[in-house]
Amino acid sequence: MGNFFILSVISFFLVISKAESESELIADLFALQSESKSGVIHLDDRAVARFLTSPKTPRPYSLLIFFDAVQLRNKPDLRLRQLSQEFALVASSFIANHNSTNPKLFFCDIEFRESQSSFSLFGVVSLPSIYLVGRSTKSLKDDSERMEQGDFTRFTDSLVDFIESRTKLTVGPIHHPPIISRTQTGIILGFFLIWSPFAAKKMLSGETMLHNPRVWLSGAIFIYFFSVSGTMHTVIRKMPMFLMDREDPERLIFFYRGTGMQLGLEGFAAGFLYTIVGLLLAFVTHVLVYVKDPKAQRVAMLFSIFVSFWAVRQVIFLDNWKTGYAIHGFWPSSWY
Repeated sequence: MGNFFILSVISFFLVISKAESESELIADLFALQSESKSGVIHLDDRAVARFLTSPKTPRPYSLLIFFDAVQLRNKPDLRLRQLSQEFALVASSFIANHNSTNPKLFFCDIEFRESQSSFSLFGVVSLPSIYLVGRSTKSLKDDSERMEQGDFTRFTDSLVDFIESRTKLTVGPIHHPPIISRTQTGIILGFFLIWSPFAAKKMLSGETMLHNPRVWLSGAIFIYFFSVSGTMHTVIRKMPMFLMDREDPERLIFFYRGTGMQLGLEGFAAGFLYTIVGLLLAFVTHVLVYVKDPKAQRVAMLFSIFVSFWAVRQVIFLDNWKTGYAIHGFWPSSWY
């Protein structure tokens, strides 16, 4: 009876000690999170040992870790700088949306030069890489859940889906920072108020660029090229103009084979071909009709048809090569 009482007391104090240790770890994580501007906790080998390898499972928290390498941030094909910023944006939004709750999911990053042992501990051999260490994760290399490489194209949306599907937590709306600050807004507003009387005088006298038809023509061509070249996709997704070949660093990749990614110059090439077709169509319908020589009209028309056919054929060839879906021409059944 006495031994049972002693064991019960020892177990009770062990439970209390474990609870105090867990609460201390959580308090330290929240303190590190509050010290970070974005809420992303910077880990090194010592912090990984303290928060991941030393505590027994199940841990009272989960860590989402972004693996980074400062020396590789200038490589456009990795996009580490951009991905790090988007990771911080999701982290700050998650923290702001759960300000009144305590989900105990912490966003962290690890840098290669500072924490090479941690990279080996997780088995990270390529970047970008993101690992989710759950509460019951024992082996960091085998049990951690890794974000797929294909999900880094639409990174912000994919990261939100990854978090919600693995942790069953809701990230909430993403709080994007304003494009311009309040100071910049005030400067622009003041400049507009000062400039508006002079602009009104120019408008009434018809001496502005908006009264020049060449400006409207150039603007229409620019908007047409802007729309058919996928420039909005390049800007919104912050896609690089080209990639460097990993096997041959001196070789540049301008056309990427695959449906999940489109490079900037790749879109510009297709937009250039589309713009040629559009300009030739405008030439035929608005200029060629005023040519009085029938022979010149025929030659110009045949030239326009040939170049337009070649341009459209190149776009179809690029689409077939990129997506793997072939577009075949056919003759109507009534023609044969």
